[in-house]
Amino acid sequence: MLGSTVINHRQHFGLQKLSALAGITHSSLGPNKKYKFIQDDTSGESALVCSCFRIFENLELTCAVGQLVYETIQAHQKVYNTGSGCLLFLAGAWSRAALECLQRGITISHIISAMSEGIDICMDVCRKCSVSTEGLGVAQSESCTATSHGSGVHLSKKPIMEASRASCHLQGTPNVGHKTLNACGQRKIRLSRHFSEAKSKNASAVPQPHQPKLPNVAHIAEGLSHGSVNAMTLVVEANQMQSKNNQQDISCSTFDITKVVTCVLPGLPEDRACVLPGCIVLLSAEQASVARHLKEQHLKVALINGDLSDTFRHLGFIRPAGIQHVSDQSGLLSSSKGEEWMVKVVSLLLSLEVNLILVSGLASEKVIQCCCRHHILVVEKVKASVLKAFANATGGVPVTYATQLSKHSIGTGVKVMIWRDISSTERKSSTAVNISTGGNNGLVTVILTSCVQGKLQALEDQFWACAYRLHHALKDKALLPGAGVAEMLCIHHLQRQAGRHVKRCTERTGASMQQSKAEGEANPYRGVVLRLMADGLIQYISTVMVNTGRFSKIKARTVVSQQLQDYDGHLDTAAKFSQLFLMGEKEDSEFFSATNANGAPAMKIYDNLSVKQEAWRKALDLVFLVLQTDAEVITGVDQKTDGAEENLMLL
Repeated sequence: MLGSTVINHRQHFGLQKLSALAGITHSSLGPNKKYKFIQDDTSGESALVCSCFRIFENLELTCAVGQLVYETIQAHQKVYNTGSGCLLFLAGAWSRAALECLQRGITISHIISAMSEGIDICMDVCRKCSVSTEGLGVAQSESCTATSHGSGVHLSKKPIMEASRASCHLQGTPNVGHKTLNACGQRKIRLSRHFSEAKSKNASAVPQPHQPKLPNVAHIAEGLSHGSVNAMTLVVEANQMQSKNNQQDISCSTFDITKVVTCVLPGLPEDRACVLPGCIVLLSAEQASVARHLKEQHLKVALINGDLSDTFRHLGFIRPAGIQHVSDQSGLLSSSKGEEWMVKVVSLLLSLEVNLILVSGLASEKVIQCCCRHHILVVEKVKASVLKAFANATGGVPVTYATQLSKHSIGTGVKVMIWRDISSTERKSSTAVNISTGGNNGLVTVILTSCVQGKLQALEDQFWACAYRLHHALKDKALLPGAGVAEMLCIHHLQRQAGRHVKRCTERTGASMQQSKAEGEANPYRGVVLRLMADGLIQYISTVMVNTGRFSKIKARTVVSQQLQDYDGHLDTAAKFSQLFLMGEKEDSEFFSATNANGAPAMKIYDNLSVKQEAWRKALDLVFLVLQTDAEVITGVDQKTDGAEENLMLL
């Protein structure tokens, strides 16, 4: 992909590189994501991916911009698990906008100033057009488990409140959604290699009634499925299962993703996916025999927050890599120390009558085998949040090292049950066991299955993307109208502000002449930059439309332009933006839809407010960082060109 992009090495190489990297993930936007095979020419190994984050995870990035892009996506993915494609696309689009500005002779300071104003306009539009989740598809019952009857959960097909009624008061007083997020006055530009997460206070500032109406989670989840209906169905079922276990919790309209675990099982059809209470893990044949010996017993559990090995040291005492002790008996000493440590740990476990060890990190093979001989089950790679849940339910205390275990840190009341025996295609037998406690600790396991083993990673990513969308929607207590509505509103306001600037600069009569002149001198290119930013958002919407398979690039941009011309700023017209994508069949309207084929109201589409805002901020921060780095490092600048030095910042 990078080879097909012409890069001018004479100026602003970083922005060109950023634009080229963004082009790799265009096919991962929208609900109809396409799978890609990434093959290593050296080893011949390949990976099946269908998301922006996985594509970059499997690429060999040799340039500094590539590493910076990957770190940015990784930081965003770690917190939000969705929106990385949007982030990278807009970073590429706005980097091209910055390049266009530079070619027109606009200085870097004017570009940054105008683009910062542009992102503030977009943030303000998002806040004002957000939809409050309270009362959105209100559940018929005040009970948190009103929609959890039956074993099968299906997303509701009832229409959600029209976005045009609950949002988009852009010409008047901001609604609840405007008050649910912190309204930052002047945005601070973070030009840093490490993009720290914004700690936005998304709790509603509006006084709540004594008996607030709980939103219908299934309705909200349906609008956030973005084409992944099966994955979101599992998310809703997991949320309802947690709600059953927390009927006394007044905040049961939240979704605690820290207590959700996924377990992938190859070889089974995808329709065998299900949700079960407890923590289900896969064990080897040797570990499974220990689990059978311990089944239906009340076990004592030890919780290790780290690796279970003699060489493990916590972060404060990790030795630098590459340093070795030179000695004639180094191997023997290391072996003897390891054996001595293992004997000490096993003796301690036996004296404390421990039957089960949950380890957040890895356990050495020798330790696992030694414990199995003493009927002690070792389970590794347990999430830290799951470890904490078991600690709260059993009274155990997680320790860093196994030698720190004592009778006061051992938990009780854990059960291990055999759930299913599984034999893979490689004839490796494994067993799925359910580890649970006597009480309801809120732990839920989602079983993901597929006959294609290479597809399991993508299915797991889709589930977590849906889970985080629902989690952030309930946490923010606000949603954005989706299907391109929020982007279209931002485009409209950017273009309107750009038009006002041009009009003010040309109308220099009477008392307004001095004010207009002052504004023009402050940033005479403000209108140009805002229009180029708006064009980046138009490119985003057009690309998603093209990915549906029902639009060409020219047709998509034509439809978007026509809709922008028809928009007159009224509330009812704002809802028509979602009509952009209603030119296909019924089955193609899962994501971009306002009416179905019969003309009846269908599901409304929503986006996460905090996720989209943070993705847009990170995209612009990335552009600014590369833009200023290009100028400061001074790569490929022709000193003979007039005005070349005025855009450089001396270090």
